[in-house]
Amino acid sequence: MLTAEAAMEIRVLLKQGKSVREVARELGVSRNTVRRYVRGAAPGYRARPRTAGKLGPHVEWLAERVRRAAPERLAATALLPELRERGYRGGLTILRKHLAGLYPAPPVEPVVRFETRPGEQMQVDWAVIRRGADRLSAFIAVLGHSRAAFVEFVTDERLETLIACHQEAFVFFGGVPRTVLYDNMRTVVAGRDAYGSGLHRFQPAFRDFAHHAGFVPRLCRPYRAQTKGKVERFIRYLRQSFLVPLVTRLGQQGQSLDVVTANVEVRKWLRDVANARVHGGTGKVPATLLAEEREALQPLAQPWCGSLGTVPAALEPRSVGQHALSVYDALLTSAEVM
Repeated sequence: MLTAEAAMEIRVLLKQGKSVREVARELGVSRNTVRRYVRGAAPGYRARPRTAGKLGPHVEWLAERVRRAAPERLAATALLPELRERGYRGGLTILRKHLAGLYPAPPVEPVVRFETRPGEQMQVDWAVIRRGADRLSAFIAVLGHSRAAFVEFVTDERLETLIACHQEAFVFFGGVPRTVLYDNMRTVVAGRDAYGSGLHRFQPAFRDFAHHAGFVPRLCRPYRAQTKGKVERFIRYLRQSFLVPLVTRLGQQGQSLDVVTANVEVRKWLRDVANARVHGGTGKVPATLLAEEREALQPLAQPWCGSLGTVPAALEPRSVGQHALSVYDALLTSAEVM
């Protein structure tokens, strides 16, 4: 039986153009042995048949999940818990490599980061999930320093809903930042540069709420979306890691996403995944940094009463997803027990 080195030498000499006889003479082996290498079947070194590996039983299931989610991409971290339930015992690296072969390589975008001091800034935006009569949107807030995130699903983007979401976010974070950054959200700004460059006219009721809560609303500069990049990147992360896996999983079960299910699932995801992961920008866990940033946040204000001195019905302390927060907490608790 030839060694691997001798087999390699035969292949190299044949590739260099030497005849079977010349190779046999030079290496001191029979011509039949060399001929076997010409045919690509080295004795004692037959190629091992490829095994399916740990992902083998799940390859077709993964292909179907990817197909149903297209053109959106599914994150490996989102699929791993589902695979665990199916009996997969491999690691995340294997899964990532497999998924990479199912998608074209994404374009590399330059990243420009603007860092802020603890308690200084929160970035806010809407993400439209579904339009039409059965509308579903997500209010998203990200603290600039810790990258801690809050998400609330709602069925409209009215002013009272926006304010209620802010109040829920402040409670979630445990305090109020000094500034909150927006784009041209119509429920926030009534006129950009209305009083001169950088001097904007804010929606009166929202301006009143901001004064009451203790933060200064700011608008990101036109054509400079990266100044609000923390929340923009989180929206992409939310879609890839949470929404697409959840919607496609429900679709395979013949169900559709509603606001209650979305809020129950996202509270769990924020706790166990989004705010518990090592953030790619900071290299730290958002929940850990939030514990530090909370010390720099301003105290929570009383619920805003508006100009009439009473809390509007839509702004009473509750989740804007149409159910009290205690309902979501109870659902989460029951889901964990099951």
